[in-house]
Amino acid sequence: MRVVLCEKPSQGKDIARVLGANQRGNGCYTGTGLSVTWGIGHLIETAPPEAYGEQYKRWALEPLPIVPQRWQVEVKPKTAAQFKVVKQWLAQATELVIATDADREGEMIARELIDYCGYRGPIQRLWLSALNDASIRKALGSLKPSSETLPLYHSALARSRADWLIGMNLSRLFTVLGRQAGYDGVLSVGRVQTPTLKLVVDRDREIARFVSVPFWAIGAALSAGGASFIAHWLPPQGCTDDAGRCLQQPVAQQAVERIRAAGTAQVIGVETERVREGPPLPFDLGTLQEVCSRQLGLDVQDTLDIAQALYETHKATTYPRSDSGYLPESMFAEVPTVIDSLIKTDPTLRPLVAQLDRNQRSRAWNDAKVTAHHGIIPTLEPANLSAMSEKELAVYTLIRAHYLAQFLPHHEFDRTTARFACGGQNLEAVGKQVVVPGWRLVLAAPEPADEDGDAGARSQVLPPLRDGLTCQVGLVDLKALKTLPPRPYTQGELVKAMKGVAKLVTDPRLKQKLKDTTGIGTEATRANIIKGLLDRGYLIKKGRAVRASDAAFTLIDAVPPAITDPGTTAIWEQALDMIEAGQMTLDAFVEKQSAWVAQLVQQYRNITLSIKLPQGPVCPLCGAATRQRTGKSGAFWSCTRYPDCTGTVAIESSPRRRANSGTRGTARKTRRSST
Repeated sequence: MRVVLCEKPSQGKDIARVLGANQRGNGCYTGTGLSVTWGIGHLIETAPPEAYGEQYKRWALEPLPIVPQRWQVEVKPKTAAQFKVVKQWLAQATELVIATDADREGEMIARELIDYCGYRGPIQRLWLSALNDASIRKALGSLKPSSETLPLYHSALARSRADWLIGMNLSRLFTVLGRQAGYDGVLSVGRVQTPTLKLVVDRDREIARFVSVPFWAIGAALSAGGASFIAHWLPPQGCTDDAGRCLQQPVAQQAVERIRAAGTAQVIGVETERVREGPPLPFDLGTLQEVCSRQLGLDVQDTLDIAQALYETHKATTYPRSDSGYLPESMFAEVPTVIDSLIKTDPTLRPLVAQLDRNQRSRAWNDAKVTAHHGIIPTLEPANLSAMSEKELAVYTLIRAHYLAQFLPHHEFDRTTARFACGGQNLEAVGKQVVVPGWRLVLAAPEPADEDGDAGARSQVLPPLRDGLTCQVGLVDLKALKTLPPRPYTQGELVKAMKGVAKLVTDPRLKQKLKDTTGIGTEATRANIIKGLLDRGYLIKKGRAVRASDAAFTLIDAVPPAITDPGTTAIWEQALDMIEAGQMTLDAFVEKQSAWVAQLVQQYRNITLSIKLPQGPVCPLCGAATRQRTGKSGAFWSCTRYPDCTGTVAIESSPRRRANSGTRGTARKTRRSST
């Protein structure tokens, strides 16, 4: 009996259809000598601490650290019925094909079932990047040997056990210490979630510490040859900050008067540069989440769910949990088929497709930069756009546009910078003239604003200018501005920060490792990490932004720096890669993690935490104090007299920012504020 083990029912249905296993059974599809069955994600989970002894049922310092000598797993109660189905088929199998998602976690979902059920027969691996029929047939014709992907399981198991050791031990340790200090809440510690949370805490503290500085700018309307444009004043040295902003109002006021009095400005220099921009790569998941957050206002989990639906339900795009935007060179041969399927999907694309160069090979096709997965692109077969929701269609359109952009010319424009002398003052105007629209035909992007928030000044077209030409001065505008703090993170920007966290690490080896592994977390887990922080009340939504709650500040101030340092994550990821490459054993890694956790427990178990307790609003029912608690719908303020009083207050307003810790910071970027 040949058994194909998939990750989820929809995947099993697609593969069964291609294999001809058309008879639907209980949790499976069957055919002649063949069964296709599935998990529902993980059917097995690591056992909780109490499974290792009665002493671990109560959260206390004495039993810590909890280090299993023999790791135990349990069948998840919610999916126990499907586990029984899988177990029955594995008992009958003489040949097994693993068809779970083609990544570290997918490997673990299958292998933990295989180990738990004791299957010992031959195994092959189906490695899929898309769930359309053509891709499934192609992958079935080139099954990988089991040994090729087995190290992925060992790496995933190492990650799982390390996360368990840290989460179970350090969450209990600091929660108990917190309670001793008067904090009545859970301090949840995680290998990835805690350094992610620190990113938001640090940003919020930077915002709280920021001191705004006023500055002044001048915009002058000039005209030449009947065409008008905007030039900006260049303040003289001695009155500016490091960014060239004028900090002295009298100097700016005097400059305005002189420019107005002059009436004309003379061109003293003109430089034109031809700029060629290649198309952006197809999406990896993190970039897709970032763009969808910025352009569509989607939460990162929503984007992942939509991308998963486009892959599984609609068969419109390839595997979404990719950390690479590059494409295998072999897939270039499929370009005509993909483009033809896009036309069948959406005939309105014909005029655009007529402008494509199907033989153009962009930088996206590069085997050296493809990881386990390639960029997210449309599949080989037509999709049904009418079956997509509005949001699904919007995300699909973005993915499609990034693919089509690979076959359009570079975007080319002339950037002209002109300088002027006017009443003893210097002015500068910047213009942009598009020469070749190129890939911007499918990916229009908003122009970045200049320092004064004026996007138009960067996109304006300058008239023909030459040295010595005299321009007329029109309206002269003195702008009173101020520097603004960094903006709070949006979910998309937080994903970007998690990917680019290497910039915060000073050790060159760890910095490079974080770059190689694209930061902290993985494409498959970042959305879940952020969702978990929101669900636990550590992060709070404020419009599109996410802010740290008081509990978040409490946690970050309580735990040791090694837990919040992304460099620690880099060391772990380096070890996981070594396991995957066969250079380190699973047991050696877990032993090191166990020793490290035990050392932290010993170091901190006898300390007294200095915790600034969060102060909430008064109870609306009895007037007593409230404390932050976390329920099914997230964080809220609860009366301290509960259960005698059941008063609650929703956490709606922006949480207070704690600016203690560290020295006064400066904004990373200056933005305009109207005054």
